[in-house]
Order: sequence, then C-alpha cells, then structure tokens
Amino acid sequence: MTPDSTRNPQQTGWPGFLKDVFICSLGAYGGPEAHLGVFIDQLAVKGRYVREEELLELVALCSILPGPTSTQTIVAVGYRTGGPVLAFLTLLVWAAPILLFMTGLSFLYGAVARAYPRLDIFRFTGAMAVGFIILAALRIGKKVVTGGFSMAVLLSSLFATFFIRTPWIFPLVLVCGGAAAVLVSGKQDLWQQRTKIRLPWRYLIVFTVLAAGLPAVSAVSASPLAALFEQFYRYGYLVFGGGQVVVPVMFTELVDTLGRMTEDEFLAGYGMVQGLPGPMFSFAAYAGGMAARGGPVLYQLAGAAAGAGIFLPGILLVFFVIPAWNSIRGIKGIQVSLKGVNAAAGGMIAAAAFRLLIAHGLTVENLIVTGGTVVLLAARRIPAPLIVAAALVLGLVL
Repeated sequence: MTPDSTRNPQQTGWPGFLKDVFICSLGAYGGPEAHLGVFIDQLAVKGRYVREEELLELVALCSILPGPTSTQTIVAVGYRTGGPVLAFLTLLVWAAPILLFMTGLSFLYGAVARAYPRLDIFRFTGAMAVGFIILAALRIGKKVVTGGFSMAVLLSSLFATFFIRTPWIFPLVLVCGGAAAVLVSGKQDLWQQRTKIRLPWRYLIVFTVLAAGLPAVSAVSASPLAALFEQFYRYGYLVFGGGQVVVPVMFTELVDTLGRMTEDEFLAGYGMVQGLPGPMFSFAAYAGGMAARGGPVLYQLAGAAAGAGIFLPGILLVFFVIPAWNSIRGIKGIQVSLKGVNAAAGGMIAAAAFRLLIAHGLTVENLIVTGGTVVLLAARRIPAPLIVAAALVLGLVL
C-alpha cells in the first residue's frame, strides 16, 4: 500500500471503518460475487482502506478456503487494516444485523410465512444485485487484464465457472491461473527469496481441536445443543463456495435425515434470506433456532447461537492464513502467480454476472433496474443503501 492510495483506521478511526462495514452489510445482496461489488465500492473506491487489486487477492485467497467467502473477505480486510481485534469487530458489524433478523424469524415463523408470499418488496433486489456485480466485473477487468495472457486466463476462467457448477471449480481455476502465470513468465529464481513467516498457530490449533473434538462431545453428551453446534461447525469447514452450497447440505441433514424441521419451514427461511442483505450463512441462525423450538426462549436463542457457529471455522482459518499471506505475498514467485490468480478471479466474477443476469430473468423491468444500478454506482453520487432502498420501494410500487 502507498500512503496516497489507501488509508487506515488510524486516520479515519475504527468507528469510521466499522461504519463503512455496516453500510456494506446493508447493501450486500446476491451472494459472494455481488458482495464483492459492494466491497469494492465502499472499502476500496470510497473508503480506500485497501486497493482493488489487494481486495481481489483476498477474494481469491478466501475462495480457496472453506467457509463463507464474502464474510472471510471482509474480515480479512479488517485484519489487514487493524489486526485481529478490528477483524473480530468487523465480523460482528457485518453479520450481526441479518443474524439477529434470522434468529427472530425462527420465533415468528408462522406469521412471517403467511405474509411473505404476498410481499413483492424483494422483487427487484436480484436485478439490483446483478448491477453491483456487473460494475465489479468491469472494474476488475480493467485492473487485471494487462495483455493477451491475462485476457486468456480471464476468459478461460469465465467459461469454466459458467458451465461447470460444482464448488471445486473455483479453487481449481485460481490455482491453475497462478500456475500458468509462473510457467509463462519464464523467470528464474522465483522461489529462492527467503522470508520469515510467523504463523499464529493458536488459531489452527483451536480449529483442529474443535473439528476433532466436537463429534466426540456430541456423541457422549445428552444435550441437543451440543449436537447442533457440532453439525453447524462441521458445515462451516466442509463447504466451499458460500451459502448457495451449504444450504443444500443443511437441507439433506436437518430435514431429510434428522427431521429437525419440515421442508416448508426450511424453504420459508431460505426464501427470506435470499431477499435480505448480508451473508447467506446467516440462514444457520434460523435453522438452529427452528431446531431448538419447544423449550424456553433462552434455549431457542442458544440453538440460534449454535447455528451461528457455522462462521467459526472459516474465521479461524482467516486469522491463521492472513498473517502468513502478508509475509509471503512479497516473494517473486507469489507476485508473478498473482497476475494469473487475479485474472482467474476476474473471470469468476464475470461468469457470476452472466449467471445471475440469466437467473433473474432477461425482462425489460429487470434490465432497466440492473442498468440503472450500474449507472448510479458508477456515478458515485448515491450511497449503496439508498440504491437498495429504491429497489425495495420499486418492488412495492410495481
């Protein structure tokens, strides 16, 4: 980072940084790829806490890790700019609003499920989210495409991730992009630079102890809450690709296998979280609360908290990996590979834009909302939350 291109919370204050994180949480619709568009606009372009290229590096790094990609990315930004304390506060500010909402939904399921099908308030949020991701793809493309090689990697990643929908394709294209950049460079002595890496092993130890110990605790414990926490923690470290991947896994175990809730109850919560801003992993708070019904209020709240444990393994991995990344990213081989990794990540974002555009329907209304969102964001005159509010109002009016 250079002083004239970025700033840090020492200049703006932690409250200023966390305010920008909160703005991100209010405008982040449409999944990890669309969330990146909000992060670029609020944290890189306006906030200047991180450069766009560095943000893309963090996205690529978190895409290789299991867990909630967008949550890990914004927590990584917090870690880079203020250390582990600010990173933890970033997690709370980013995830708390929708976690609280989904916890409340587990108590009010009956009333909300009856009203939600009649509400069109979320009608245009999908088209709006597409606008965020299209602008992100355009901005990233300008940064990462520097020649024929980077364009070839971007297009290859675009086609691969557009047509292949399995979660493993995302880390694979990133690794292949980095490897291709190293091979094409033809440079010598890329990996001979020595650097001292100090790893915070305590986070990896906690991650491993919980992963190995929770199944045993759940097996010998008579508490359903222990079993719930073990299940959601396991979801958090076994799933790559974000909420769209983890939700089907939850459905198979919580509905089909264990019968902790009905299919209608599950789908009602899933439909609601699709139309709300923030991380889709927050659906776990609803699922945990629903699974713990029938007891005192505090017991159901504990069930929702156990569901929120789905975030824990991914965050522990970020706390372990980011210090190592900060140490090794200066190695010549890593710098060369980043050209391919960033181009591959740009292709992933572009593919997501096309997929979401098609998924939400190529109607005149949706295209107008998407195009209007791109124009308003590019103009940088209207804050993202106001654009979100306008989409919600438009859904009610029409």
